[in-house]
Amino acid sequence: MKLNDFLLSKPLYYDKIDLSRMPNAYSMVKEMLDPGRIVHLIGTNGKGSTGRILAELLRSRGLRVGHYSSPHILRFNERIWIDGSDISDEALQSAHEKLIGRLPKSVAESLSYFEYTTLLALVAFEGLDFVVFEAGLGGEFDATSVVERELSVVTPIGFDHQAFLGDTIERIASTKLRSVAKRAVIAKQPFAEVYDLARKIAAEKGCELHFAEELLEKSDRESIDSICRARGWPMFMAQNAATAFAAAAVIFEEPCDPSVLEEVSVPGRFEKIAENVILDVGHNAMAAEAVAIALDSLKPVLVYNALADKDVEEILKIFAPHISALELIEIEGARAMERVKIVEAAEKAGMEAREFRGVESDRNYLVFGSFHVAEAFLKRYEA
Repeated sequence: MKLNDFLLSKPLYYDKIDLSRMPNAYSMVKEMLDPGRIVHLIGTNGKGSTGRILAELLRSRGLRVGHYSSPHILRFNERIWIDGSDISDEALQSAHEKLIGRLPKSVAESLSYFEYTTLLALVAFEGLDFVVFEAGLGGEFDATSVVERELSVVTPIGFDHQAFLGDTIERIASTKLRSVAKRAVIAKQPFAEVYDLARKIAAEKGCELHFAEELLEKSDRESIDSICRARGWPMFMAQNAATAFAAAAVIFEEPCDPSVLEEVSVPGRFEKIAENVILDVGHNAMAAEAVAIALDSLKPVLVYNALADKDVEEILKIFAPHISALELIEIEGARAMERVKIVEAAEKAGMEAREFRGVESDRNYLVFGSFHVAEAFLKRYEA
């Protein structure tokens, strides 16, 4: 069966998590896997950009590197990046045939979309030196946590996916932090309690803990900030870059050259896709706060939509002082929020929600809400 047809038959996730399903499947294919040394990224925001920058830093040392991220914007291939390029359709199909040939039919069919594609990525990464492996929404019981990892990188932790992870920072952070390996790098955190919890869990697990802010020399941090500004990247991207450089410093036991940043491409992260259009795949309140600050005095039209589990009222309240108008773009999928709920949230934030009709050349736009929003916008924009 073709990979695309096989994936279409799978649920994105299960309402009830079977904690034995993924470890059981992994044990069946473990001997055939050789993905290299694994760096595991966990956290709420910044995993994608931190991971891609770290992957490029590893490549800059002459290593063969893979980067597994999710979700994708336009093509599934974006999730499996090898040595600077998204995986080809042919390589994907080959990896699928290898994997499906090793797993019993009942096991392959029982795996969720994310569980199966996590194993698929491990097969595709055969023979690499390093893999930067991005967790999904969890940590301790995430599908990506079945692998043995050399280093854990913890990006900023905040509120998201509360239905799965809990409704307090302590519960959310605990779930994520309990997946740390023998060594971990902790990014600058918006909630102070994450630091104390990280120290406690690291002590329990015998984990060697490093804090990103303490790993970089002042001159290196200044160089990173300078290059990010020159590229038009906002402060939160510079912070993600600093975390990646800190992780690389732990791996190599010496700093990397900041100039590597000049060539890094991070699709969908405060990306200026046109002179008057910024695209950001952020989707929660913490991301909204970071992006709103980065807008400065731009006052763009916000092109928006959201999935049903998002705190739309809080997100729109954050954006309200920073945008000139709110335009809703239709997205596909059963998890999309009902339009009326977004309209009501907009009214509470003092805004009118109107329909997105397209990009006008004399106005600035911010596309924000999720990978689904980015996909819907790019399909219309490119058409």
